[in-house]
Amino acid sequence: MDEQKTISAITKSLNIDYQTFKHESTRYFLERKLREVKAEIFRICGEYQINSIQEFDDLYKAGKVEEFATMDDYKELDRLEYQRDVINNLLLEIRNG
Repeated sequence: MDEQKTISAITKSLNIDYQTFKHESTRYFLERKLREVKAEIFRICGEYQINSIQEFDDLYKAGKVEEFATMDDYKELDRLEYQRDVINNLLLEIRNG
């Protein structure tokens, strides 16, 4: 069964229109992805007892962590914080539009 037929069958079975299904599915996906991203941010931050990438920078400046040993986590945290912000903005657009 192709995707369009599957969606059509779902919307018919649930008695909802396609746009509602699409909107709710997108919102649910983004919220689930946001939880995953936040969990990974929490894991990395917990490892270094920090709350943000800025605090990671502060650890480097204070000489409390070695750059060569932690750079992968630093880059990953930076990427995750960016992804979190993008997802939050997309969720705002969905909720407002």
